[in-house]
Amino acid sequence: MKKQVVFLMTDSTRWDMVGCYGNPAMRTPHLDRLASEGVRFDRAYTCQPVCGPARSAIFTGQFPHSCGGWTNSVSIYDNCHTIGQRLQDSGFRTAFIGKWHVDGGDYFGTGKPSPGWDPEYWYDMRRYLEELSENERRLSRKSALMDRRNVPAEFTFGHRVTDRALDFLGKYGDGDFFLTVSYDEPHDPALCPEPYASAFRDYAFPAGENVTDDLSGKPAHQRVWAGDKLGKDRTGLQVKAPRFLGCNSFADFEIGRVLEAVRAKCPDALVIYTSDHGDFLESHRLFAKGPAPYDEITRIPLIVSAPGGARGKVYPHPVSHIDLAPSILEYMGVPVPKLLEGRSILPAMRGGEERIDPEIFMEFGRYEIDHDGFGGFQPMRAVFDGRYKLAVNLLSDDELYDLEKDPGEMNNLILDPETAKIRDRLHDRLLDWMNETRDPFRGYYWERRPWRKDAREATWAYTGWTRQRENEEYEDRQLDYDTGLPMEEASRLKNTGPKTVSEEELRDFDGSVSPVSRRG
Repeated sequence: MKKQVVFLMTDSTRWDMVGCYGNPAMRTPHLDRLASEGVRFDRAYTCQPVCGPARSAIFTGQFPHSCGGWTNSVSIYDNCHTIGQRLQDSGFRTAFIGKWHVDGGDYFGTGKPSPGWDPEYWYDMRRYLEELSENERRLSRKSALMDRRNVPAEFTFGHRVTDRALDFLGKYGDGDFFLTVSYDEPHDPALCPEPYASAFRDYAFPAGENVTDDLSGKPAHQRVWAGDKLGKDRTGLQVKAPRFLGCNSFADFEIGRVLEAVRAKCPDALVIYTSDHGDFLESHRLFAKGPAPYDEITRIPLIVSAPGGARGKVYPHPVSHIDLAPSILEYMGVPVPKLLEGRSILPAMRGGEERIDPEIFMEFGRYEIDHDGFGGFQPMRAVFDGRYKLAVNLLSDDELYDLEKDPGEMNNLILDPETAKIRDRLHDRLLDWMNETRDPFRGYYWERRPWRKDAREATWAYTGWTRQRENEEYEDRQLDYDTGLPMEEASRLKNTGPKTVSEEELRDFDGSVSPVSRRG
């Protein structure tokens, strides 16, 4: 059987903006059909609820803090390799069409193909803008255009992305390939044609109880974030987002065009759909997305249709975007590198019921970059075990929620003695994960929280552990600082080797450089 993967993405689509997740009013018939043909993951989470970092984790298989893409407008490290590079180097045709946001440029990208992707099909948002006149560029960034004109589908980024995807499938759909189709929609400015532009004009999105959350007992930075919404009576609040929700349905229409071509040209392709993060839509009196662990922005849709797999299945256990890269590589028959930080969920993608991730992790770094709202450096690390969610906000207050009893995440249990043991267990796991993933921001301050009564005393060495990269598919094995020799264990205690010089080491030493070791 051919190895074919079609990876579909939208931007800012939270889990309950897709009809099959429980709200058919969202009008997403194509994604709903995809779910009926495969597996819908009910508890899928982003690694970081902001565009660039979320994408950096998806396409490198490393958390944002590991691959360097920990905030918008910052590129991944040049020694990090994407799924595209790994698959292309293994002989597969790879194409990325649409929003990239991982190259460290501005919102639109650089227009230059990223390594690992076919230059013939590279089409980021800068390339789209370069097709437009100056006036058309300005109009393409204004939602108000929809109030004055019916915007032709052909004018939108999403439609042009689809056209290129159809061209790729027409030319190469008979062979092995990995195709990413990445829409900016329904992200602001949410430009779309009729009937989508006006379809939700009179619609009120279901307002959960947490739209009235007064944020008492919540982190201080969230109260600052809420601003003048904090003291207002929100009883009976109606959540209106007609352009955003209309564009959400338009994105589904464009995805439907791709899925139709897939069914006609390569019906045995593995199809994956997800979104980078969600949107608050007034929940917790907050807006957009940012440094918070709440489901509205961290829980995302994930739908997979696998050849020969289950149909109409729902997988109830938590999974993470960090699991996508190893799953795709395994499906394509490419060895999964040691440095990838997720687990393959391919068995679940095919309909398996076994839980794979004991817990999933999320993070946040910085938000105040160019197009983003202010908020600045708000480092967060979070862990979710399927019921309890712990978030440590380094510069603010911490959070613990029981989503079984409190799905709206209204009641912060961080100081509740009833859940102290659960909190501390999750905290220990979170600290271990920061060490395991070589988090450059780790240190004793993450452990020494006001509520952690048994935290260790602060020391400069902290745990004493170090970890080196094992990017052995593309680099020589890194050298141990203490010996200058190839490392034996990537994770180890610092400076544990003997500091004395042995007689055996001195035996053949005369101070000269061995000719064998000279280079050049």
